[in-house]
Amino acid sequence: MRKSKLLATTMIAALASACTTMEEGSMNTPAALPDTAEYNPDIPEATSIFAELSPLYMHAPQFDQIEDSEWQGIIEEAIAIQLAEIEAIAENPNPPTFDNTLVAMERSGQVFSRAYGAFSQIVSANINDTIAMTDEELAPQVAAMTDSIYLNPQLFARVKAVYDNRAAMSMTPEDAMLLETTYDEFVHRGALLGDNAQTELRQINERLSSLSSQISQRITTGQNNASIFVDDRAMLSGLSEGQIASAAAAAAEAGRDGEFMLNVSNTTGVPQLAQLDNRDVREMLYKASINRNQSGEASTLPLIQEVVALRNRRAQLFGEPSHANWQMYDRMVSDPAAAIGFMSDMVPALRATQEREAAVLQARIEEDGHDFTLAPWDWQYYASKVRAERYALDNEEIKQYFVVENVLEDGVFYMAEQLYGLTFEERTDIPTYHPDVKVYTVFHDGEEQALFYFDPFQRESKRGGAWMSNFIEQSHLLGLKPVVTNTQNIAPPAAGQPALATWDDVTTMFHEFGHALHGIFADQQYPSLSGTNTARDWVEFPSQFHENFAAVPEVLQRYARHNETGEVIPMELVEAIDRASKFNQGHSFGEIIAASLLDMEWHSLDPSQPAPTDVMAFEAEALERIGLRSDLVPPRYRTPYYRHIFEHGYDAGYYAYTWTEMLHHDAYSYVAANGGMTREMGDHIVNTFLGQGHSKTYEQMFRDFTGRDPRVEPLLEARGLIPEDDDVTGVDGAEGEI
Repeated sequence: MRKSKLLATTMIAALASACTTMEEGSMNTPAALPDTAEYNPDIPEATSIFAELSPLYMHAPQFDQIEDSEWQGIIEEAIAIQLAEIEAIAENPNPPTFDNTLVAMERSGQVFSRAYGAFSQIVSANINDTIAMTDEELAPQVAAMTDSIYLNPQLFARVKAVYDNRAAMSMTPEDAMLLETTYDEFVHRGALLGDNAQTELRQINERLSSLSSQISQRITTGQNNASIFVDDRAMLSGLSEGQIASAAAAAAEAGRDGEFMLNVSNTTGVPQLAQLDNRDVREMLYKASINRNQSGEASTLPLIQEVVALRNRRAQLFGEPSHANWQMYDRMVSDPAAAIGFMSDMVPALRATQEREAAVLQARIEEDGHDFTLAPWDWQYYASKVRAERYALDNEEIKQYFVVENVLEDGVFYMAEQLYGLTFEERTDIPTYHPDVKVYTVFHDGEEQALFYFDPFQRESKRGGAWMSNFIEQSHLLGLKPVVTNTQNIAPPAAGQPALATWDDVTTMFHEFGHALHGIFADQQYPSLSGTNTARDWVEFPSQFHENFAAVPEVLQRYARHNETGEVIPMELVEAIDRASKFNQGHSFGEIIAASLLDMEWHSLDPSQPAPTDVMAFEAEALERIGLRSDLVPPRYRTPYYRHIFEHGYDAGYYAYTWTEMLHHDAYSYVAANGGMTREMGDHIVNTFLGQGHSKTYEQMFRDFTGRDPRVEPLLEARGLIPEDDDVTGVDGAEGEI
């Protein structure tokens, strides 16, 4: 979620002085350079619809005014303007100061930020052939622009001069953080390298950006192509009538009337595997999921091999022992060995759990009179049976209480009102990029605070997963309030049926809204320090923290109402959900740790050695080294469709989900011990970390909230990894292992 200082995959503006707020009407003029010599640099004038701030409410993007074919020209013009603005700063004849260098950089790139923020969301959430081709053309140009900024020797000389004089300067804490992070970013991106190394670095970065775009598109294609078709309705036994109707409708849309289409998910695991009674269909669906993107036009293997080789070469240019060492320079956990150790310490206990759970599931198979051996496509099916028997829990029954609109408006929004004083008003006057998208004005204690977009449903034009992004970054310098969006991939309803969410969908909705709140409550002078512009292993903390409120009884009773009867979810079902949350950890936590360590295996390679040429062979060897039962519980993402680390910026960073899970469980234990979901607690959350962006160190923000350093025990308790009176959920010796 963290973005580069001067540009972003979502929305970045520029940097600024900590004293004044810029008037909106002056935002499109070049940065004023208040120095002794008169200086009037020539900046090209923008001509696109993004030349000026949008006239819509809170400057929301005018999606209805842009044809797909126009995007390339719009972005290329914005790149040219950004480069001209940066060159003007670099060539300023006046001595470098914080204002005429750092602040001027923060003011630069506003046309690019507006345009690229809107375009990036379309690429991710409503792609077509024209947009895909445009993205592939633009990706290396954006990378080249980034390098032209950070490898500009005159610009870096000015930044370094200000940085070297910092002890003699009077700065606010946010000024000081801006200066430090900007200088570090220049060094990280090669400002201290020699000319030959910088030339090679530019070539590597351009190629990597092009490969990232191609990999992203192939992963989406591979997911769509992996869908399976079933021609016998009886083979779908176990699915609900609504699911079967949706499968029939999807097949008909694909031109196969009379059949049923089952889609694979963004992750290795497919939800229907827990329901399908027919073992052959389960196996077919599982293999379609796990083997995608390995052959044909959607194969990512040669692209991934090249990415790894290029990342290793870049690490070598910087003299780093691995790509992970280069990548993790600004993290809360900056040492790859520490991240690996944090997760590896859990492996023995997790493997023991997987072995015990597998034995329980094998016994359950035999109880049904079968003589086959547990296979990965059986795990979730029989785990679901054991869960139902032990905890009286039926996932399909649970879904009936989670109507998507109710979860959002009566659950997520209610939580935000009780904790933070936020209220929401749906708008119908803001154009969107797809009919599924809803838009809301966000009020804080009655005052307009932000604009929020919500895009819930899966479609072929949307990449998998869920995410938050910004169309407009908050900045006091630029006088801008946040415009943020949440995107999910909830299964769309069949015609005439209600849109129902799984419990995972519900917690994801609270999770992504936690990211949104991180943007909504941004209160920074400088856009590059605003809101979610933080390290990978911090940005997931506010989002995971807010998952906890999905299960607060007061919140549940508001949104969890049966779609037919309106009955509030029974407390015994809520209690079963809570008990079952510690069930099946060998699978649910094991697949995450396996994926996290697989990421580190790829990015801890010695850059002086050739990169692996056989991607799948390396993955198999890496999983063997990791030591979990990946034959039964595969990683959450296998290498060919591991979008997080090959396209989405989480390379050497997927561990962040587990690291921040530790932070959020510990932080929520503080909430539970200090009054729970109250407005006083909400103000404390905002004042200590949620509204702080990157204006402070991450360690300081956590200590400001809890009064201490983070503890791992609440994570172990929440995951059921501290032994309990349950012979399936506990992990022998877990407490001593970690």
